Amino acid sequence: MSKTPALDLLLHKLAQLTPGGYAVGLHIRYVSPLIVVNTYPAKWQEVYTAKVYGLRDPTLAWGLSHIGVRRWSEIGLPDPFGILREAAEYGLVYGMIGSVGPLSSRTIVGATRDDREYTEEEMEDIYKIVREMHDVSVPPMKLSKAQVEALRCIADGDRHAAAAAKLGISESAFKARLSSARDKLMARTTAEAIQRAKEYGLI
Repeated sequence: MSKTPALDLLLHKLAQLTPGGYAVGLHIRYVSPLIVVNTYPAKWQEVYTAKVYGLRDPTLAWGLSHIGVRRWSEIGLPDPFGILREAAEYGLVYGMIGSVGPLSSRTIVGATRDDREYTEEEMEDIYKIVREMHDVSVPPMKLSKAQVEALRCIADGDRHAAAAAKLGISESAFKARLSSARDKLMARTTAEAIQRAKEYGLI
């Protein structure tokens, strides 16, 4: 996963405040986050994914329909699949949800601990970090002409050498353009960068 130093620092700060782990989706657009970081227990992540709980999770539903912070125990939404009860079996006993940003680019974080409820002050500290993470990871509004050309070549099926020849540059220069495009889009792979660029209407 490609992240910025500023985001790395904020994730480190978040980890210090979430002894039971956290899950954060930055700039969720069309149900797909720009960046996802999940430190919940691996076994719970497996269960959550296998049972498609993301579509049924009342904490996520709250985060998509509200801005702010709330303890899991206070979200006031039905949990017919018993997701929160099952999460407690994996150590996610007490939790909070935080949500920031417009619905078209929402950032949501879930944070847990197993010993007690989060205090108001702790939730505000976490929410401050989430707001900062949202701000430092804003999707780019535009790519350079060179970055767009490079991504389009790969999207059209060209290999590196052929794309470089088409653009009249060296293969290493072409790879450098792809790398800069990936960095700007915070993408791990060129395919992911192309997908994000399309989602954001950049290519």
